Amino acid sequence: MDQGFGYGPDLKAHLAQVLSPRRTVVLTTVLMAVEDENLTEPPTDLPAALAARGLRMPTSDEWEHACGAGADTLFRWGNECPLDRIPYGDDTGPHQELNAFGLRIAYDTYRAELTSDVTAVHGGDGGESVCGGYGRMLAWLPLATANRNAAMAEFVYGPDVDDLYEDFSTRPVLAL
Repeated sequence: MDQGFGYGPDLKAHLAQVLSPRRTVVLTTVLMAVEDENLTEPPTDLPAALAARGLRMPTSDEWEHACGAGADTLFRWGNECPLDRIPYGDDTGPHQELNAFGLRIAYDTYRAELTSDVTAVHGGDGGESVCGGYGRMLAWLPLATANRNAAMAEFVYGPDVDDLYEDFSTRPVLAL
């Protein structure tokens, strides 16, 4: 693995930092949007805006379950990713297919999705991994089912987000 930008040669240690740990979770049944929705207000205002529509943000566990659709693999499509290219701009890669639940999810490294967990962002990293030159494996990693980007969450919920929130999305859920 390329050691650029502070990432050392130990891939397992890096994955332990950015992926949620294996665990057993009990989830209630919800209906989740097939497509993510662009934010139209700051992230701090989003819960109230969704509640006015009878909806809420998914939890991180709900998002991961919806993304993986029961798969026990790094990515929703398996453990492999095409290392001959990066995901951004790739219209034919496995990330462009609907998942087993029929959701279009974790399909664009620039499309960071917010959940009710303000310490993590899912499904993308705002393009950091692609533009940062991290290498091909790390360019795919933001699309991993269990990827939780804490650094991006600090930015999204921090004072410097200004009107950049329009570059983020959420996937509303309806509790049943």
